[in-house]
Amino acid sequence: MMKLNLLSLITALMLFAGNTWATEYIFRDLMANTLPSAKCESEQAATATAAKAYTLKRYGRKFCQTQGYGWHVEQIKDNGKPVCDVCSNGDQGYRCHMEDVVVECKRIKPGSVGMLPGQH
Repeated sequence: MMKLNLLSLITALMLFAGNTWATEYIFRDLMANTLPSAKCESEQAATATAAKAYTLKRYGRKFCQTQGYGWHVEQIKDNGKPVCDVCSNGDQGYRCHMEDVVVECKRIKPGSVGMLPGQH
């Protein structure tokens, strides 16, 4: 009885596993700029803050979400280049942001999920 249950479970998993390979995606590359940091820092520290992996990942997610529902980050293709400005509020220091960040976004292609295999 145990072997029969296990065999039927494995068979069911194999039948349904084929549908996951049928998922197709739409890809889109976006180029955008991040916002400057909130506080004034030395030029080296401000550049490091702007180029952090966390910052790029967070802005990459925002860039893809501007495309609409269902868009997600596939990868960050280019981190861009840092651009720094002198603080305008009288503080000594700089505020930096990344310019020309290239992000590849993906979305499930409409109609590719939920269909029977072999039918388009």
